[in-house]
Amino acid sequence: MSTRLGTKSKTLKSQEQLIIRRANSRDVPDIIAMMKRAYPSLPVYTRGNLLGQITAFPEGQFLAEYEGRVVGYAATFRIDEATALKPHNWAEITGGGYASRHDATGPWLYGMEVCVDPDWRGLRIGQRLYEARKRLAEELELKGIVFGGRLPGLARKIKEFKTPEAYLEAVKVQKVRDQVATFQIGNGFEPIGLLKGYLPSDHESLGYAAHMVWRNPYVDQEGPPKTSAIRPKDWVRVATVQFQQRAVKSFDEFLANIEYFVDVVSDYKSDFVVFPELFTLQLLALEKRRLGPVEAIEALTRRTEPFVAALRQMALSYNINIIGGSHPTRVADGDIRNVAYVFLRDGAVHAQEKIHPTPNERNWWNIRGGQEIRAIDTDCGPIGVLVCYDSEFPELARLLADEGAKLLFVPFCTDNRQGYLRVRYCSQARAIENQCYVVLSGNVGNLPGVENMDVQYAQSCILTPCDFPFARDGVAAETTENVETIAVADLDLSDLAWARREGTVRNLRDRRFDLYRLVRHDETKS
Repeated sequence: MSTRLGTKSKTLKSQEQLIIRRANSRDVPDIIAMMKRAYPSLPVYTRGNLLGQITAFPEGQFLAEYEGRVVGYAATFRIDEATALKPHNWAEITGGGYASRHDATGPWLYGMEVCVDPDWRGLRIGQRLYEARKRLAEELELKGIVFGGRLPGLARKIKEFKTPEAYLEAVKVQKVRDQVATFQIGNGFEPIGLLKGYLPSDHESLGYAAHMVWRNPYVDQEGPPKTSAIRPKDWVRVATVQFQQRAVKSFDEFLANIEYFVDVVSDYKSDFVVFPELFTLQLLALEKRRLGPVEAIEALTRRTEPFVAALRQMALSYNINIIGGSHPTRVADGDIRNVAYVFLRDGAVHAQEKIHPTPNERNWWNIRGGQEIRAIDTDCGPIGVLVCYDSEFPELARLLADEGAKLLFVPFCTDNRQGYLRVRYCSQARAIENQCYVVLSGNVGNLPGVENMDVQYAQSCILTPCDFPFARDGVAAETTENVETIAVADLDLSDLAWARREGTVRNLRDRRFDLYRLVRHDETKS
């Protein structure tokens, strides 16, 4: 949706225009910058929050843009009536700001945010964003819109009116003007009560919010709610490579081994192919003498630039997204990190550092842990990468799922069956608890001349949640153990949407946000 709205003022030329359109992931940095201008004393959304909102309900996130500059943002999601109309707080109902409580069949639109750049408030941007919400509710035949509205005048007036209830009543009968609530009432919203402790960080509102409702006049409020048709099949084809570790005689031979598999799965029209963790250790066979562990990793870091350049070109040439296993890389602060590079078929390259090095990685190779985990936007939607041991920490997968990732890739490197099963069992748990797909890729074979890479054990696989639309055992495909091969599977993303909405269990939706939530260090909105 893109609506062009002409504007005029004494400071604007008549040909200048304001655009209301749907937000997308490329807008995220500009939205954050605008919100910091609008809320200088309040925490604002993180990149993960905004990506989660846009991914959960893309048609419900609106952007106001003036001459290429983001000047307003409105976030919404759909929700069931019982949850919308009962007392709640912001963190609980929005899933900590990720819109993870979105219900594709919910009869109410929940307004979790409207923010306007203070430099452009004379253009009635807020009103335009509210109107866009109303149009969406009408188009979807929803019962209406509900949200918790700020009361920024409450702290200043509490001594005069004694209670928040008395203040809100005075605003309703126009005895006092509240910057936000008066505006919302003027736009057709009705306060049906107060929400105590709605946003504790909002000190101007003393943590309260007005429980606001707008009822769609075109829908029978007493009739059964309209339900949306289930989306058509939304397939993604993924391939996992169980890669043989072997001695190579040149860097070109190493690349030829990789390109062989990229070529094969590209012929299968795969959207993604994933290689194992540390599969570039094969390059140590090119060293003229046997290196100690720290020397070996140092030598590998010198291969980073040509490795990245070559796989980037493969992704472009074969029109496929490549999760390039992982490769030891020296980063800006001088540390060596175990980095999974993601090569997208549009030429973009992303790097996901392993957050939790194993004791062996720390002790043998002096590898340090990364500092940030993020969902990566692709042409098939956001994805996440958990490098081996990271799959055994459920918080990381949950953060990625909240950011919208429905596909998690786990490159791993294990030397025995016990180590492999730790990764596999934990990855299966991540698929169940986050109602997502998880794709594992491991090394097989051996590198006799490389310290700490003597033998490898793997049975790569593509895992699913355990519910009716999926494979009975939660395994979409798997390889024969310890054999160089590939596994390919078609994964239906609409099945995940069904499971999250109507499944036998609904792990994401049924979280107790009133009792707990996961907070990352850079997440400050609460």
